[in-house]
Order: sequence, then C-alpha cells, then structure tokens
Amino acid sequence: MSSEQVVIYTDGACKGNPGAGGWGAWLRWGEHERELFGGDPHTTNNRMELTAVIEALALLKRRSAVAIYTDSEYVKNGISRWIHAWKSRGWLTADRKPVKNEDLWQRLDELVAGHDVQWHWVRGHTGDPGNERADRLANQGVQQVRK
Repeated sequence: MSSEQVVIYTDGACKGNPGAGGWGAWLRWGEHERELFGGDPHTTNNRMELTAVIEALALLKRRSAVAIYTDSEYVKNGISRWIHAWKSRGWLTADRKPVKNEDLWQRLDELVAGHDVQWHWVRGHTGDPGNERADRLANQGVQQVRK
C-alpha cells in the first residue's frame, strides 16, 4: 500500500431486517486514520452496507486511489457488475422491476466517479482486523439509534 492510497473497510449491521441499523467505516491513509459510524432507527442491512461506503467516500476531499474492503457481496457486485446494466435500463433490474436502494446506488456511483477505486470482498466475522473494526463501528451505530 502506498502512503497515497486510502484504505477503507466498511460494514453495515441491522437488528431485524428491516429494523434498527448501523453503518461503520474505518479509513487509513499513510499514518492517518479515521473512524465513522451512524445509524437509522428503521432500515435494512443492505442500506446500511451502502451507506457505510457512501459516507466514507464522501469524506474524501480530493481524487484519491482507494481500496475498499467490504463483506457485502451486494455492494461489491452491485457497483462493479450490476450497476452498468441498471443504468442502461433506466434503473430497472433484468426483470424490469425498480432497483432497490436506487437513491443510494446513484449517490455511490457519483462518488466512485471521483476516485480510482479498487473493490475487495472479505469474508465477514473471520478475524480480518479491518473488517472486525468496521463491524464494531456499525454496531455502535445501531446502539446510537436504539438509545
């Protein structure tokens, strides 16, 4: 990892689906790091997974090389594979239904366009330190909205 590359680990959590949800992100660049988290009292896990990436990318103030690590195949496949077809069909799925979470996908698409992003999927809850940290942050987000 070069000191110029921003490394981001993200995670979402939901207690009930839908239910109280949280998102978390841990960013590292050079010797700097930042933790982010938040929540929503009534949401879905997929919305929280997307929100974590959106909030992390929105924090970046200039074009950056970014490595994003997520345990969400929905996020990784959605942004790297499915989104192109959704956009070409006017935000409809292959069976002509509206894309779920279209608002978040559109925002993520805008943010990704401003950076050089590499997407990485990691298996959740297997001891990966970055993923475990993002998971703890996402759960802090859940606790914040449950108070």
